[in-house]
Amino acid sequence: MTSRWAPSVTVATLAEREGRYLLIEEHTPEGLRLNNPAGHLEPGESLVQAAVRETLEETAHPFSPEALVGAYLARFERAGESITYLRFAISGRVGEAIAGRALDSGIVRVCWLTPEEVRASAGRHRSPLVLQCIEDHLSGRRLPLDVLHTHPSVFGA
Repeated sequence: MTSRWAPSVTVATLAEREGRYLLIEEHTPEGLRLNNPAGHLEPGESLVQAAVRETLEETAHPFSPEALVGAYLARFERAGESITYLRFAISGRVGEAIAGRALDSGIVRVCWLTPEEVRASAGRHRSPLVLQCIEDHLSGRRLPLDVLHTHPSVFGA
């Protein structure tokens, strides 16, 4: 029997405040890179729960999701292997950073960049989806979160 191919499912969050977007700078196999707060969907959680968790873990900011910006499929070559990612970008608001909360391993800093700064730093992005998600958010793309349905079976029910 052959195994079935499956992409890596990730979430990314978009938080804008006073014309600046929340990004993280992190160590990657390719060096120091900028990324949206993002990470892998874990067993037993919804996409929205993953977005809240990843944003808190990577930025120390609590995240209140508001809308789905888009779903993105992209393939990358990393360390000699081809990886396909299915990314769900969710926009929302963040609260103030929780003082003393440690950031995920590999995260160097949290930064707020203008769209112009994000565009100018494209060569340092972890993936081209970083800018694509921000451009889609800037264009006003928003879908209600209820388009993301999670069946109770995901939670073990």
